[in-house]
Amino acid sequence: MAKDPVCGMSVDERTAKFTTAYGGKTWYFCSSACKTTFEKNPVRYAR
Repeated sequence: MAKDPVCGMSVDERTAKFTTAYGGKTWYFCSSACKTTFEKNPVRYAR
């Protein structure tokens, strides 16, 4: 299970509908809202 970097929710990588690539890594999100928030300021969430 991956952790949504915005809200901290656990996300199953195999079934995640919302993903993005940043910094050579795939990031997984619980919702489109969390994905959008991350994409607006990835430096803040990509630790």
